[in-house]
This record gives sequence, structure tokens and C-alpha cells, in this order.
Amino acid sequence: MVVPKEEDVMIELSWPQVSARRLERAGLAGSPGPGRPDEMVAAMCGAHAQVMSAAEASIGLRLDGVTRSHVRDALWGSRSLVKTHGPRGTVHLLPARDLPMWVSAMSSVPVVNRAPETVRMTAEQTEQVVAAVREALAGAELTIDELSEAVVEATGPWAGDLVMPAFQGWWPRWRQALHLAAHRGALVFGPVRGRKVTYTAPPDAPPVDDGLHGLVRSYLAAYGPATPADFATWAGGPVTWAAKAFEGVETEEVLFVGKRARVLAGDTAVPGEPPRGVRLLPYFDAYVVAGRPRELLYPGEAAARALAGGQAGNFPVLLVDGNVGGVWHQRRSGSRIDVTVEPLRELTSAQSRELDEQVRRLGEVMEGRPRLTIGPVTVGAHA
Repeated sequence: MVVPKEEDVMIELSWPQVSARRLERAGLAGSPGPGRPDEMVAAMCGAHAQVMSAAEASIGLRLDGVTRSHVRDALWGSRSLVKTHGPRGTVHLLPARDLPMWVSAMSSVPVVNRAPETVRMTAEQTEQVVAAVREALAGAELTIDELSEAVVEATGPWAGDLVMPAFQGWWPRWRQALHLAAHRGALVFGPVRGRKVTYTAPPDAPPVDDGLHGLVRSYLAAYGPATPADFATWAGGPVTWAAKAFEGVETEEVLFVGKRARVLAGDTAVPGEPPRGVRLLPYFDAYVVAGRPRELLYPGEAAARALAGGQAGNFPVLLVDGNVGGVWHQRRSGSRIDVTVEPLRELTSAQSRELDEQVRRLGEVMEGRPRLTIGPVTVGAHA
């Protein structure tokens, strides 16, 4: 719900003000600060982990002294992080303590099956698959093939029909419900077995009834001002669902670059200075994926160079004073990491020094020896 204000004048926020506010809350303003990986991931509203090395860099570059080993220990040692399907059904690292909130929120997204009729499962079949996944993973860690066998045995041969195009082969029919099973709290990723991914049951925790409202609050704290449509795009649900979710949270309307948007009630503070500094953000960094309006975060030629069909995250980006100002790529060979950065305009001496420091820090995070080259990035967008 929108909390009424005593005065009629609506607060106006500019792009530099909001950019500085979001950077500060995302751990990207100033030098890396103290904190734990799970705390930072909570502030980011999840770290995209389809490319695991990118998730490690996203988290490590924001925290002083944290390396990929610390992120891996948080995931597989202390288990303060979990790997599962998060917003938009994509693979994310999430704080284990917040998993019940995420399950409650994501399981409330209306199920819309857009698969062709020859592939589609009925609502009843989908529920059977989710139940079979939950039962198979109770107390177990299974590879996808082992899980597939268990699901087909529990539901019927139809679940194993190879009808879903996947890379250079075909997946069984039931796989279309994999992310839904994660959203329902039936699975999370388990430790890698050799080179094979495994799945297991989520850690035991009491369920949460109003997780969607909690997720809206976390999202607005990190990426507000925003609209229900912004939240719907980020989370992967319809606008009507998002609008209803916003109604259950106390918010305040502001004018953001001339348009109405919402922040948490009373949360209108912004830093006193515009954003400054140079940052390297890896593939699918949470800051750029959630960042809107796109045309302000990716100004001018940045949109053509660093977006893929309007989608953010497919290129690692160079952030200059809060805006995308280039792209970059890393190639690893043993302990050596070759980092190529393509700025869209010439950097000042101070910005060049900051870039050197970012590359040095990237080497620390990824536990390698970095070498910087300024020049064109010839690698295309990540799928």
C-alpha cells in the first residue's frame, strides 16, 4: 500500500542520486567493505550463478579480503549460502537463512506453461513431478540422471519422453518442472560429484507465509525506486501478481526521472555526492540485471555494445561513475588470468589507476595472477 504523506509535494529523485544510492547498497561504492558472503548476497537480492565463477567474482569484488574459496566455503562448508533456482527461474546463490522467504515468494508466481502442446505437461502431471522430486531427494544427493530415473519410476514413462530440445540433445519431459520444483522448496543444488551436478533437499527451516512481501521489501531496499512492472520483470512474474504484492507493503511514491515509482515508506535518503569510481562487474551481475531504466544505466553507445537484445548481464561490464562505460572479458590459463577491457571512451589517469586496482582485486578474488590489456573484446554475448 502507498502510505499517504501530510504534504502534497512528491519527492523528486534524479538518476545520479538513485545510482549513488543503489551502488552504496549493492556494495559497489568506495572500497570493498567488511562482511560475509551471505550478508552481501542478501543485500544483492541473490547472486546469479549460472556461471559460477561470475557469482564468485560478483560477491568477492564487493567484500574486503573475500576470495572464491570463501564463497565456496559459504556454499559447501558452512552452508550459509544455497544454490537454487531464483528469480526468473535462473540459477542463483541465496542466503540459506532467507530461503524460506524465497520459496514462499517464488512459489506464489502464477504458473504459465508456454511449452508447445507436444511437450507440455498437465497441471496434474506437474504436481506429480514436483512431489516425486521432493520424495526422491529426501536425505539424498542425486545427479540429474539419477533424479530422472526416480521421477520417471514414480510418475510414469510419459515423464521420460525426450521431447525438450537441449543444447545438442533432448531432455525428458519432466525437466520443464525443474525450476518450479526448486521454487516449491523441493530441491537445491548439492555438491558436484566429479564433474556432475547433484541435487538435494533444502535445509530444514520453518515455512514463511508472507515471503512475497519480504522479497518486495528486500528488492525495494536494494533497487528502488521501482514500479510493480519493474519487480515483475526482475522476478519473472506477471504485473498483476507484482501489483498485488506491492499492496501488502508500506511504500511511498516518488518522482524518479519524471515518472512515479515507489520506495519503502520513509526510505528516501540518497548520498550527498553523485557516483564516482570504476568497477568491473562480471556476467549477470545483480546490479545490472535489476538496474532500471536501462537507457540511463546503459547510456548512448553502451546499449548497443553491452546489451544483448535489450537484455542486461550477457556481457561483463565496466562501470564508470555509475554508468556502463565499457565491456571486458577474462581468460584463464592455469593461474594466469588475462583481462581485456574495452572502454567506450578514454579513461582519465585516476580512472586508469582505479581500473588497475580492480584488476588486481579480481586476481585476488579468483586466486590467480591477472594481466590487464586495454583493447577490443572480441568474445560475443553469453547465452
